[in-house]
Amino acid sequence: MKRTGLLIIALGLACGCAAESPNRSPADLLADLDEVEATTVMDAPSSVPGTYAPENRDLVERGEYMVELLGCGACHTNGALVGDPDMERSLAGSDTGIAYTSPMGDGHPGVVYPPNITPDPETGIGDWSDRQIANAIRAGIGRHGSRRITTMPWQGYARLSDDDVDAIVRYLRSVRPVVHRVPDAVVPGTRAQAPFVYFGVYRSKN
Repeated sequence: MKRTGLLIIALGLACGCAAESPNRSPADLLADLDEVEATTVMDAPSSVPGTYAPENRDLVERGEYMVELLGCGACHTNGALVGDPDMERSLAGSDTGIAYTSPMGDGHPGVVYPPNITPDPETGIGDWSDRQIANAIRAGIGRHGSRRITTMPWQGYARLSDDDVDAIVRYLRSVRPVVHRVPDAVVPGTRAQAPFVYFGVYRSKN
């Protein structure tokens, strides 16, 4: 079951079709954006029987609980960022990206697409080691040691206990692998070919 949150507002850009000119006013830029309501809380997919030893059942169930609690599906499930999650591909990555620079100042912001975190070996994390997955969760470190995974909220996960991280890793290895390759990241100044959202926070001057 999906639950739509009211705390996060995303501005969705259709295929990155924001301003061609940096001289356009904020009102003109906003005209190119659609306001969407992201799905912020989702049920995690069930583990697949036989993918873990019986003595690890409690650990896998704790991992499922942690993945729901941390809201992993809200970014890593296709459609969730725009309020229409595809539950058949839960945790299999998003074709809608997240801008990490502001489209208000640059019509073509940098964009990352939340990756597939199911155990598919080709498009997901099936070939990652336990340590690589743990490092991505707790420190935002990419598979080959690159720092940091842009938009990954690793700072909030840095103090997770070893047991909690181990539970998440074991749970992610237990879910159904889904073949789904997300779009490549886009560097600032390059026009995105797939939709993205931008999470903005503004403060008044008075």
